[in-house]
Amino acid sequence: MNATHTLVGIEHALRASWAADTCSPDDLERAGGDPGNPAWGHCDITALVVHDLFGGELMLGEVHLDAEQHGFHWWNRLPDGTEIDLTREQFRLGQTVTAGRAVARPAGRPRYRAAEYELLRGRVLARLGGCAPGGA
Repeated sequence: MNATHTLVGIEHALRASWAADTCSPDDLERAGGDPGNPAWGHCDITALVVHDLFGGELMLGEVHLDAEQHGFHWWNRLPDGTEIDLTREQFRLGQTVTAGRAVARPAGRPRYRAAEYELLRGRVLARLGGCAPGGA
């Protein structure tokens, strides 16, 4: 693995790549593009990019606020069993996330948000020098 392809390097590349045009349209409509909360609306495609680079499992939990479900949250479990959640800080209003369950990644392009995923992935790879570990 290239030295720039450490988890820390990838985290920096992801954080520098999040923008309104990669935010979930639902979340953008609900809360706007808050520059003070750049992780907002990026969990799904961030988890996919991390999965592209490290493999492992995609984790899915429910988001609740005041006992009402407000959507889902995605993060990663790396092949060594370590769970990482690079967008957890988006929850600033007292939301809670249920314990996650591993979900299989469907083959091919993401069914939803393919354009945002490809845009984010392209930005991250460009920041990492254009290639992913293992040629992904």
